[in-house]
Formats: sequence, structure tokens, C-alpha cells
Amino acid sequence: MPRFMGFVRMEEGIGMPPQALFDAMDTYIGEQTAKGVFLDGGGLFGTEDAVNFVVRAGEVSRVDGPYAEAKEVVGGWSLLRYDTLEEAVAAQQEFAELHAEHWPEATVVATLRQVAEGPEDPTA
Repeated sequence: MPRFMGFVRMEEGIGMPPQALFDAMDTYIGEQTAKGVFLDGGGLFGTEDAVNFVVRAGEVSRVDGPYAEAKEVVGGWSLLRYDTLEEAVAAQQEFAELHAEHWPEATVVATLRQVAEGPEDPTA
């Protein structure tokens, strides 16, 4: 059964989502967990304490947050399992619609990516 990674990107510093979204997400995630679809996930803190390690020209440098150039950041993630890509896409749209309904003033990008399960080239 294919696994997928869901990401939620949003503008940093827009404040906390409304309680109605948290409540709707609790219900949605509970339903998805009961179906065996939602494996793990959660929200992320802002970039103020983030650490990036940049590899460039064979050298590693550390860059600590916050990142003034960041327009949007990953605010949450999920690891999911669906029988088909079509089911995963439909569920990701339903997830995005929860945000549209309960936090319409925020611009949110809900991204779905399939997890590579073997030695295939992940950059393809």
C-alpha cells in the first residue's frame, strides 16, 4: 500500500489558526486514523529556532533561523497510507477544504507527495 507525505505550507507569522480548525482537524484525523490511513503527523513551530545545514560545493554550513527571506514555511506534516493515488488526492483535497472553511483568511498550500519505497531515483 503506497505511503504519502502531506505538507501544509503557509505564510509565517500569521498567528494561530482558529479553534474551529483545530476541532475540525481533531475529528478528521480521528476518522483517518480509525481507517488506518493517518499514520503520524503534527504541526511545526516557526522558524525562529530552526536550523538548516546547507551543503554547497562539498562544504557544510549551518544557518540558524529565523529566516527573513522565508515567505512561507511548512507548518505541519502527515504520513499517510492509501490504496491508490486517487484516494490520496481526494483526501488531501478534503483536508485543504477544512482549512478553506475554518480559516478562510489564511493562504494555505496543502501538498501531497508519494513516498519512494525502493531504490528508484527520488529526483525523477
